[in-house]
Amino acid sequence: MKPSLQVRLSQHLALTPQLQQSIRLLQLSTLELNQEVGQMLEQNPFLEAEEDAPPSPFDTPPERQAADRTGDAEPAAETPDAGEATGEIRAEEFGKTEREDWENGTEGDDFDGIRETPSGTGATGDSDDFEPQDRGALQGSLQDHLRAQVAGMRLSAEDHAALEVLIESLDGDGYLADALDDIAQRLAEMLGLTGLGVGEAQAREELADRLQCALRWLQSLDPPGVGARTLGECLALQIQATPRTPARQLALLICGQYLELLARRDMKRLTALTGADEDLVRQAQGLIMACEPKPGRPFSPAEGNVIVPDVIVRKSGRGLSVALNPDVMPKLRINDLYAQAVRGQRGAASHPGLSSRLQEARWFVKNIQQRFDTILRVSKAIVERQKGFFTHGAIAMKPLVLREIADELGLHESTISRVTTAKYMATPQGTFELKYFFGSSLHTEAGGNASSTAVRALIQQIVGAENASKPLSDSQISEMLEEQGIQVARRTVAKYREALKIAPASLRRDI
Repeated sequence: MKPSLQVRLSQHLALTPQLQQSIRLLQLSTLELNQEVGQMLEQNPFLEAEEDAPPSPFDTPPERQAADRTGDAEPAAETPDAGEATGEIRAEEFGKTEREDWENGTEGDDFDGIRETPSGTGATGDSDDFEPQDRGALQGSLQDHLRAQVAGMRLSAEDHAALEVLIESLDGDGYLADALDDIAQRLAEMLGLTGLGVGEAQAREELADRLQCALRWLQSLDPPGVGARTLGECLALQIQATPRTPARQLALLICGQYLELLARRDMKRLTALTGADEDLVRQAQGLIMACEPKPGRPFSPAEGNVIVPDVIVRKSGRGLSVALNPDVMPKLRINDLYAQAVRGQRGAASHPGLSSRLQEARWFVKNIQQRFDTILRVSKAIVERQKGFFTHGAIAMKPLVLREIADELGLHESTISRVTTAKYMATPQGTFELKYFFGSSLHTEAGGNASSTAVRALIQQIVGAENASKPLSDSQISEMLEEQGIQVARRTVAKYREALKIAPASLRRDI
């Protein structure tokens, strides 16, 4: 084959480092973004944080609220940094072509395929006035609570050490995470009781007895059930603190041997194996249901479960206002002193490394601003499409897929996917991930479509209103939905029911 030269004309998308950074910043969560900003502040001397405290998201002036209402056009134009106007890298360098490339991304690039998949992620807000942060601050940890009780006990140094080891071995739910033999083995190694020959077995036996005694002391402390090794033992420890009655004795028997039958609501086998009548079994069930299966739950830190929203939606007159949460927006600026020093050296002995770091800082500030602008645009489009949700709840949710928002805003579906992942919206109905507002459509007899999210809410409503003695099966729920004009197969009902963490009909029956 004879070699030859050919001239070929082709087009391809080139991702510049700035464009790659923009895409990466867009898909970060708030926590990850704060970590990224912190690293950039440490690495780049031209970047600094503004010290002014951010305004409260509820102090938005009326003129700003009017501008933020759903249905308005584009968000406010970007304000270039003070150091950028005369700097080497100007805002105009972020041209229209590169901005469109960043927004539209590439086909299939980091697209997680939620186009037709409804999201089941949503965290509703608490209606309680008592903040979870305050609860954790007032009560402290479970270990501190137990140590405060141990301080009033007259124990020897050895017994106190054994009890401290058990307290440290508790998990977040208040259960003893490891077996006593394993704890004894670790404690023996710490105390140097291994390799003693004949005396080793006797020393380890004494240590095991001391731990067994310490376990009884631990299980006598508050909260009841702490230090249990199984669910049945945890429930039994709490029931033992109740007055002696026939129901109490039966409840202890069920916790020790027949707890699985109680979970399955198998009344016939319970009555047959225990020899008790149905009324006594129901009384025992009431005692068991009143127990706390996780004694350490009231002491668990609630701060880790708190979600800080990226967007805040509020009722404003007859409409809705959509605004970014200023508390999650990093306040960054270019250091004027350093930037002027670099510009002053441009004609003389310019340092290319410093110029590149200044350029990097400017691009980072602009990409952060672009990230929040895109989140606000997508959030406004979602609120406009799902107005019924903010008034009537999830049952009024409309079918919505990524493609609809992407076409409306002129963005790529992958960009919408990045924006809606790990970004949260605070609404009058609660706080939800942006993905929560997307759901596939189900056909109705009238020829329209119903959102899968609305169907799940309807299933939850039906189950909540059912007769506890005769719970509805998946087939019956499917028939009830069909009577309302929504065609949902039994398998689909079962899938939605499991996503809602609703037990099957056999486990919902009240014995």
